[in-house]
Amino acid sequence: MRESLGVGVGAMLGALARYGIQITLGAGMWPLLAVNILGSFLMGATRPSPFWGTGVLGGFTSFSTFALLTASAELPVALGYAVLMLSSCVGAWLLGDRLADQ
Repeated sequence: MRESLGVGVGAMLGALARYGIQITLGAGMWPLLAVNILGSFLMGATRPSPFWGTGVLGGFTSFSTFALLTASAELPVALGYAVLMLSSCVGAWLLGDRLADQ
């Protein structure tokens, strides 16, 4: 129960951080791409606990907004964005993981 509460609080903090970035940079595909790349990098680099990983970073990144943005975009844009998001986030995680091993 305690871990679940910690993950919930972490998710709230992560979502508030993402909202703050959205207020600063605006909403849309590019700010979300930046947030998801940063979150993926931090996940790989820090190998976080449930509070930080599932909670904060899980709340910070957003698959649901990514799905909404790609579903509402023209097909070529949606496909390009999906490929860019996937390759960038996996690459960021791998880079973070590599740096954590050094």
